[in-house]
Amino acid sequence: MDFGIAGKVALVTAASRGLGRGCAAQLAAEGCRVAICARDEKTVKKAAEEIADQSGSQVMGWTADMIRTDTIDSLLDSVRQSLGEPEILVTNAGGPPPGNFATTPLDQYEKALHLNLMSAVHLIHGVVPAMQAKGWGRIIAITSISVKQPIDSLLLSNMARAGLTGFLKTIATELAPQGITVNALLPGTHKTSRIEQLVQHRAAQEKKTPEEILAQMMSANPTHSIGDPSDFGAAAAFLASVQARYITGQNLLVDGGNYRGLL
Repeated sequence: MDFGIAGKVALVTAASRGLGRGCAAQLAAEGCRVAICARDEKTVKKAAEEIADQSGSQVMGWTADMIRTDTIDSLLDSVRQSLGEPEILVTNAGGPPPGNFATTPLDQYEKALHLNLMSAVHLIHGVVPAMQAKGWGRIIAITSISVKQPIDSLLLSNMARAGLTGFLKTIATELAPQGITVNALLPGTHKTSRIEQLVQHRAAQEKKTPEEILAQMMSANPTHSIGDPSDFGAAAAFLASVQARYITGQNLLVDGGNYRGLL
């Protein structure tokens, strides 16, 4: 299926590895001109080169820290000057540290909101005017399965991503008449460095080995496996497609069936 997005400019944040990279790689495979960012210059440049080599598409990388609004503004300016106005935006950021109410210092709450809520709000504010002028746009946010069922020991992430979900649902209705869709992708357990961090945290808490924790995660999933970033990226590419024009305001689970609720 031709997704009809070849040549469009896509911006994927926090995309040097993991789910962000999976999204960037799939959009590049569809012929998009892709901009990616990460905090480390060497890492993001290498990732951009590798994705470009694999896809044959133009891929460029910049440094940016999603907790800092000045670097977000600089990133948007660089993308506009080098590739053009982003027509597809995939917002992503690393997760805040694990912890529960008893172990989470008060000053960490605001940091988490800046990282996992306000960074996306800032990016969306930056790209929407050009999307409105064109009458076409795709906004996709990477959130978490936790917006449907909070995850133990991830208090900060649960809070910030739930807030982002409310924002996305609200603006989806406002932007729909202008040809802009707004959706979220909700990952379950995938092969990423974030999962490695959480496995280590749980292993220390439960006095088990990381291998035992990972095996528990796999056995708890209906597929008896964990996801791959390329599977996740394929879902992002579809939501960015012309065929997905009538899908907006949705939270799409990519979790191997791990969420058991009806809604």
